[in-house]
Amino acid sequence: MKTGWIGLGAMGLPMAGHLHRHGHLAAVWNRSGEKARGFADEHDGVAAADSPAALAASVEVICLCVSADDDLREVVAAMREALRSGQVVIDHSTVAPITARELAEDLAELDVAFVDAPVTGGVEGAKNGQLAVMAGGEREAIEKVRPVIDSYARVMHHLGPSGAGQSAKAVNQLMVAGIAEAVCESLALMQRLELPSEPMLELLGGGAAGNWFLDKRGRTMLADSFETGFDPKLLLKDLKICDHLCREADFDSAVLRQALGDYQALVNTGETGRDISALFRHK
Repeated sequence: MKTGWIGLGAMGLPMAGHLHRHGHLAAVWNRSGEKARGFADEHDGVAAADSPAALAASVEVICLCVSADDDLREVVAAMREALRSGQVVIDHSTVAPITARELAEDLAELDVAFVDAPVTGGVEGAKNGQLAVMAGGEREAIEKVRPVIDSYARVMHHLGPSGAGQSAKAVNQLMVAGIAEAVCESLALMQRLELPSEPMLELLGGGAAGNWFLDKRGRTMLADSFETGFDPKLLLKDLKICDHLCREADFDSAVLRQALGDYQALVNTGETGRDISALFRHK
């Protein structure tokens, strides 16, 4: 299935690479044209499109992976005039459910399907092609593009109409934030009690406290290394989406209140461009 990719960031770059290896990728576009041209030079048969519209005109499926709601709206608007009936737009960004619903309604006027399909699994999951995909939209459109998504996903589930994927991602990010809070705080206490790091990491990871964040970030945070992973300002953006949904649902979350305050403080101190495990420094 001839597919184009927009957004070659930390997640999008390896995902596009998997798409190429499975024979689906025809074109890429990135706000930094140099990055798109570099990717195209390294991947046979892939063109670097001059614009989102040019990319949309050349493929059947368009995958997007950008940072925020306004970025997504801007890109969709830029390619809208080139879209045609029967195409599918897959959005792997994390945005508000209402944004997904608005774009789905808008593109439906062109007979273009919009699938909100945020992912979880971190940069490691993207590199290894082992992401979990939470999909919202029309089932027929989602099944049509399943071979595309299977290129970089371990699992995908259709969770409901447009916006359902983004609502699921908000649930996921609330859990991510809570686990990060617990791991950072627990390892800080471990250090305060002067317990040996390596034996403790093995014991914690092998028991009921074991989790992805501890496994992937425990040793790096203890080594004061935070260069690889998920930028705190992006998690903060996601938590604000979750906060809005909690207010709509009249749902109170102590985890969310704690995480919003902690990650706002982390961003305020300039810990952007690093991993969310940098919270460890502030415990």
